[in-house]
Amino acid sequence: MLTGWYARRMYAWETRLSTRDENRVVRPLEWGFEWVAPFLETHGFGAAVPEPDIVRDPAAAEAAMLGINQLLIRHSGVFFGYERPKDFRLEERHPELFPTNVRPQTLAKDAELKRQAADGLRPKAQFLRFTSPEATPYPENDLVNARWFPAPAHKDPARPKQAIVVLPQWNADGFSHNSLCRLFNRMGVSALRLSKPYHDIRRPAELERSDYAVSANIGRTLSAARQAVVDIRCCLDWLEEQGYEQFGVLGTSLGSCYAFLASAHDRRLRVNAFNHASTAFGDVVWAGQSTRHIRAGVEAAGLTQDRLRALWAAISPVSYYARYVSDEAGGPEKRVLFVYADYDLTFPREYSLKVVEAARQTTLNYQVRVLPCGHYTTGETPFKYIDGWHLGWFVHRAYKALRNEKAANLDAAPRPSPDAEEQAVSR
Repeated sequence: MLTGWYARRMYAWETRLSTRDENRVVRPLEWGFEWVAPFLETHGFGAAVPEPDIVRDPAAAEAAMLGINQLLIRHSGVFFGYERPKDFRLEERHPELFPTNVRPQTLAKDAELKRQAADGLRPKAQFLRFTSPEATPYPENDLVNARWFPAPAHKDPARPKQAIVVLPQWNADGFSHNSLCRLFNRMGVSALRLSKPYHDIRRPAELERSDYAVSANIGRTLSAARQAVVDIRCCLDWLEEQGYEQFGVLGTSLGSCYAFLASAHDRRLRVNAFNHASTAFGDVVWAGQSTRHIRAGVEAAGLTQDRLRALWAAISPVSYYARYVSDEAGGPEKRVLFVYADYDLTFPREYSLKVVEAARQTTLNYQVRVLPCGHYTTGETPFKYIDGWHLGWFVHRAYKALRNEKAANLDAAPRPSPDAEEQAVSR
C-alpha cells in the first residue's frame, strides 16, 4: 500500500516537472537527407544518398534512410571518426545561463547573472573552443564550447594526470553539472563540461530550446549525435596535449547516450558513468514523456515505434554493445556505472533494465545504482544529492583503480640490468 502511494506521488511530481514548460514545438516529420549527405559523399558512400524523386515518395524515403542507418552501423568507426581540429584555444568570459524555458523565475535569474557580470561581481571562467569536425549550417553550433575546470597540481609529480568530459542532459542550461565538475576537482580530476550540439552558447538564435539536437528531422538528429561524439573525442585530443593520461566521460540522459557512443568508439575512455541509461534512441523518443511533442510529429506522418527505432538505429547504444566490450574498440578494461530511476517517465524503466541485462551477459566491469525517483525529480532535493553521491563515489574509486593499475604496471615492467645501463651510458 505504501509502495503504491509513493509511486503515484512520484509519477505525479515527475509529470508536473516535465510538463511545466510550454515552449515545446511540434514539428512535422522531415527525412533530413541533406544533413547526412555531406558525410556520405565525403567518405565514399554517396551512392546511398537518394535522388530527389525518391525523397518525395515517403515509403522510398524511409527505405533509403533505413539503408543509411545500416550502412553507418557497419562503418561506425568511420561515422564516428574525425580529423583532429587544429584550432584548439582557451578563451575567458563570464559564464552565462542560456535558459531553455521562459518561466519568470528563470528569466529573472538570467538577468541577475548578467547584471552581476556587467558590474564585475562574477569572475570569468575558461572555455575550450575549437571547430567541430561535423559541419552544420549554423556557425555558432559548429564552434565547440567546453568549460574548463582544471584540478590543482598534485604534490606527487608521479601521479598520472586524470580528466573527465561531462555532458549534461538535453536542454541543460549553461550552469548544469558545474557542481559535479568542482567535485571531481576535489578528487584531483580535471573536468571539461561540454556544451552539446545546439545547447547554450551553441544554440541558434532562432531557438528557445535545444530542439535541433533531437527532433522530428531524422537526418538532423543523426548529424547532431555524430557531432556530439566527435566533439567528445576531440576534447580528449586537447587533454592529451595538456599532458593528461587517463580519461573518463560522464553523461546524463541524452548526454549518457552520446557518452556511450563515444566510449564504444574510443579506447581512451576508461571511466564511464551513464546517468540515466537506455537502449534505443527511438524507443526513448517514442515512449518518453518529455519527447511527446516529437512523437506527435512523427506519428502524424504514420510512423510507429518500431519504424522510428530503426530510423535511429545508427545512434542507439544497443547497436554497439558488442563493439563496446570487444578488443577492437574497448582496448584496456573499461569501468562502467549505469544509473537509472525506478519512476522514470522520460527514460522508461523497462529500457534501462534491458541495458543492465545486456551488461550481465558480457564480461563488462560494471556497477548499477537505482534512484528512488524519476528523470526530472533526479534534479530535486534530496535525489540530486543521492545521484551526486553515486556518481562521485564511482568516479573517485574508478580513477584510483587506474592510478593503482599504472603503478602496478610500472612495478611489473622489466628493469635493465646494471651492466646494460653501463653499456647504454658508454654508448
